[in-house]
Amino acid sequence: MYQSFGLGSQVSMVPPITCKLPDEKIKRLRALLGNVKLSLLFKASVHGYKASAFHQRCDRRGPTLLVAYNRSGYIFGGYTSVDYARSGQHIIDGEAYLFSFQGKIPVCIKVNSGHYARLDDAGGPNFGQQLYFCYKNQPVVLNHRGNAFSVNTATMYGNDTQLTECEVYKVKQSNSAINKQWRNVLWTAKAQLMGLIRNHKPLMTSVSRVRILMIGPVGAGKSSFFNSINSIFMGRITSKAMSGSAGTSLTTQFRTYPVVDHHEGRLLPFVLCDTMGLEEQSGAGLDIEDISSILQGHVPDRYKFNPMAPFQPDERKACRPASLQEKIHCVVYVIDATKISLMSDKLEEKLASIRRRVNLLSIPQIILMTKVDEACPLVQKDLQSLYVSSYIKLKVQEVSSQLGVPVSCVLPVKNYSQELELELNCDVLLLTALQQMLNFADDYLDDAGHVEYDFL
Repeated sequence: MYQSFGLGSQVSMVPPITCKLPDEKIKRLRALLGNVKLSLLFKASVHGYKASAFHQRCDRRGPTLLVAYNRSGYIFGGYTSVDYARSGQHIIDGEAYLFSFQGKIPVCIKVNSGHYARLDDAGGPNFGQQLYFCYKNQPVVLNHRGNAFSVNTATMYGNDTQLTECEVYKVKQSNSAINKQWRNVLWTAKAQLMGLIRNHKPLMTSVSRVRILMIGPVGAGKSSFFNSINSIFMGRITSKAMSGSAGTSLTTQFRTYPVVDHHEGRLLPFVLCDTMGLEEQSGAGLDIEDISSILQGHVPDRYKFNPMAPFQPDERKACRPASLQEKIHCVVYVIDATKISLMSDKLEEKLASIRRRVNLLSIPQIILMTKVDEACPLVQKDLQSLYVSSYIKLKVQEVSSQLGVPVSCVLPVKNYSQELELELNCDVLLLTALQQMLNFADDYLDDAGHVEYDFL
């Protein structure tokens, strides 16, 4: 099709400007933003790389998405929810982020707390006065050292600063994106969920408390999940288990954490078992042989892991099978939603090896997908958008495929980390996940009970 522009009696037919962004990547970016409409405003190969051309077409057009392409084939850019206006002001924009496609999925880098998202000057587009696009009116991206965004330029654009194209899209909320949840959740069910968990009774009378094992990479949120559940039943934010974002595991021992219901002053019917984080290097992090020993109930609380020397049960305990009470009844893989696309082949292989061992024991498995608010700006803005977000749905499907766990067994949550008070929506997601773990554990205990009965 051609657009027609009338000039008196003369008519000039010009082809429309087409976007370079492939349809599949448009779909992914729209999902990240909440099923919005994207309209192309600026295309550097057509309008030029000059800042004046950019501002002429993009100023006062509302939220915009910049997409850049370089010679090495990288597609990356940034989003700002605040108009360009050449005001000369530093812009505060908590919704701003940078992104880069790592395979099919865009990885999002949020603006760091306490930093300006950009300087609204007459120059080309910049993010945090750190990443400059169309720098000095040239097809160049420049990374100026700064702290507004935690950028790894090698990962983001392969350190190739020469642009082959730069496009800017207007972002507009689509009227068709009416809240269609892809999974049902009752956001007012906190009291009901707490009641179900308090009154839960394991199916086997020989088991007083269900044992749930948390496994995952360093920093994914295993210990934070326990702290979050403990906080809910204490009625305030707690931090009993050591948690954080260090490069190596903060958990060095096998810990079994019972949870006390502050309201009724008694132990709840489950124990969360925390392990050392998985690391991709051999001889680092949790050893697969240790996991086998934990699953079979041979590893005591507070056992200190040694990656160079897997756990060896003493002869007396090794000679007898552990009781059903001592064994693990449900395995939970804790995976950071922001790092699913960045998971290394070695780490995937480790997780696959663990899954094979768990499968041999017929223990049910769940994926706890953490940090959903950091992964999706829509969810960060409103946690109730979780099951409306197409981007989170894609992440659920992606991690399901990576680990070989059904989509229905992937549970997205937000752990408490920096908050000072409990929040209803966060509590509902965490309690829903815990309730599902208890249900899965009951399935295992039911099967184990039948096996025990048949044996007798």
